[in-house]
This record gives sequence, structure tokens and C-alpha cells, in this order.
Amino acid sequence: MDVSERVTLLDVVRGFALCGVFVSNSVSWFSGRVMIPREQSQALTASWFETVVNQLYNFFVNQKFVTLFSFLFGLGFAIQLARAQSRGSSVVPVYSRRLLVLLGIGLTHQYAIWCGDVLNTYALVGFALLLFRARSDRTLVYWAVAMLLVVPLTYAVVERFVPIWLHGAEAAMEAAKASRGAETASRGRLFEALSGDSFWGSLVGTARFNLESLLRPQRLLWMGLILGRFLFGLLAGRHLLLQDVERHRHFHQKLLRWGLVVGLLGNGFGVLVWRLRATGALGPGGADWMVISSTIQELGYLGLAAAYLSAFALASRQPWAPRLFGWIAPVGRMALTNYLTQSVVSVWVYNGWGLGFIGKLPPSRSIALALGIFAVQVVVSHLWLARFRFGPAEWLWRSLTYGKAQPMRLGVGSGAAGTATAS
Repeated sequence: MDVSERVTLLDVVRGFALCGVFVSNSVSWFSGRVMIPREQSQALTASWFETVVNQLYNFFVNQKFVTLFSFLFGLGFAIQLARAQSRGSSVVPVYSRRLLVLLGIGLTHQYAIWCGDVLNTYALVGFALLLFRARSDRTLVYWAVAMLLVVPLTYAVVERFVPIWLHGAEAAMEAAKASRGAETASRGRLFEALSGDSFWGSLVGTARFNLESLLRPQRLLWMGLILGRFLFGLLAGRHLLLQDVERHRHFHQKLLRWGLVVGLLGNGFGVLVWRLRATGALGPGGADWMVISSTIQELGYLGLAAAYLSAFALASRQPWAPRLFGWIAPVGRMALTNYLTQSVVSVWVYNGWGLGFIGKLPPSRSIALALGIFAVQVVVSHLWLARFRFGPAEWLWRSLTYGKAQPMRLGVGSGAAGTATAS
């Protein structure tokens, strides 16, 4: 397998992950479903068709693609590290500048466009990833498992039982209810700001919500989950799991099988919990056994994400793969540009100062709309990369990293495959 083929596979998986992330963002955040009261959200899924669509979304999409996308970020770091080592240089200076530029792009995105930005979090956690560049495989596995499974379980146990031990069950329940109420109120204020017809009001509401979210411990927990996914990506990149699929064919076959088993069980549990919550069967305080739910569901996310990854890796060795993958790869090469564009288009479609669909569309229409926009992005990515080396945002990121404008137009005789990057 040559370099261009390896990069194409990475870009294909990245494009696939980007599509899933966009669908997730559209169903949950752009549409406003996570901000509106439960009764209003349930009304959007009242029909049997919307119920089925919503459950399929929760089972196969929710959290799986952001897991896959985070994994690819760690794998990209492994590739850059290997390239730096082959040149006899340190990866730290250039990679640190990349992260600082990404942090700036992410913060601009989060405060000027959309509150759900993940780029600034990737940049911050990316600095922690530098600490693991020379650590052993065993250390990477230990830390990944700790961040993905042990820490969330410990947090859930502490959050559930320590207040009961300290203050009693009734006081603990009231405190938890107050905490949930404060978060619900925060999301309600955000929904009100985004529903209004003032663009400036939406920015102010977004900034307020972002600042309120910074103080929540869940943010640190989320950053730990991202680090765990990064570390698995670093480990896979170190062993050329996607760069040399043929050598790892047997491993991918096993990963596909076990990923499906773990994914089906974990996500089946997640759908069960969703149904119990929707019907109120868990009660206002939940149940003690629910402390393990985050761990089980995280295993489900990891399982299906791993299955998706191995499915693409195995499919890449089939004779029909180049034609199909050739359609997906360009959108993955322009992942940063497309991610930012998705936000710009979506806030215009959903927010009150735009078309005003926020809080009004059921899951099926949000999914259809996201897939339609993504299809347009596939076409635009093909047209753009037929003439240019990078997407606009990728060019800006690269130029700021190296401190000078990078060549943008394709030179005579250069091709799209030869200019792709793995990061």
C-alpha cells in the first residue's frame, strides 16, 4: 500500500465521521432539542415513525462518530510524530503551534458562530497528548481505559452516593434536583436567545451559555473522554493499523466482530435507559444501578465506532473501494472547512434570525436536512480540490502554523492525492 492510498483511507473515514458528527449536532443541538422542555421534545417524537428514527439515531449514531473523529485526531498525531522522527526533528514546536492556531479557530467558532464547538477542546487536550508521545503501549492503554471507563464510573459513584452519605438521601435528592434545574434553566435561556430574531442577541446568549458551561465538572469529564480516545488513536497510528491494512487484516476482522458484539449490547442498554427515562420509570432521582450506565454506554460507543473503523479498513481492500471511496475522501480532506461551514449554514437554518426552524423539526427532518447539506459539501469539496491544494480553513490553519502563506493552487502536473495530508 503506498502513501497516497493510506491517506485516502484516512480521509474517507474522516469524511464518514464528519457526516455522523453533523447528523448528531443537527438532531441534538442545532435543532434545539437538548434545550427545550422534555414534554416539547417528546412531542416531536410522538409518532411511531419519529420514535423509530430517534431510537435508530441513538443506537447507531449518537456519540459513535465523535468517538471515531477523536480517534482519528490521535492517529493523525501519531503520523505527524513519525514524520518528525524520520526527519530527525522534534514534533513539539510545530505541533504546539498547530494546536494554538486550532484553539484560536475553535474559540472564534464557539463564541461567534455556535456554542457546540469541539475544536478548542481538541486543542487543549492535544497538549496533554504530547506528554504521551514517548510512553509505552501499555501506558497508553492504561490511561485510555482510565479516562474512558474508570474515571466516568468513579465520578458517577461519587456524584450519586457521597451527597447521600454526607447529607442524607432527601437533601441529596433536592441538591441534585436543583443542579438539574440550573442546567435546564441555562439551556432554556440559550434556546430563547437563539429563537429570537436578533443576531446580536444570539451571540450574547451563546457567550453566556459558554461561560456557564466552563464551571461545570462535566467539562473536565468530557475532556478526559476525549483524551482516552486520542490515546487509542495514537496507539493505532503507532502500529500502522490503518496505514497498513493488509498486514492487520486479521486484527480488523476480529475488531469488527467484537466491536459489533460490544456495541450492540452497550447501545441496547442505552436505548433501554432512554425509554425508561422517557416514560419516567426511573423516577426523579434515577436508580442506584444507573451509576454504571455511563460506563456501559461508553463501551457501546467504543464498540460500534471500532466496528465502523474496521469495516472501512476491510472494505478498502475490495476492488470496488477506489471508486466509492474517491467520492468520500475529498470531504474528509476538507474536514475543518466543512465542519465550520456546517455550523454557519445550520445556525442560519435553525436560529430565529434565519429561517427559524429551531425547536420545530422532528429528528427525521433534521437528519434529512443534515444529509442534504452534507451531500452538497461532497460535491463542493470535489470541485474545490480539483483546483486547490487545501480547503480554505485548512490553508489558514497551515499558513498560521508556519507563519507564511502556503501555496494554494495546484501546480501543473500535481494531483489531489499527492497533496493530501493525514492530519
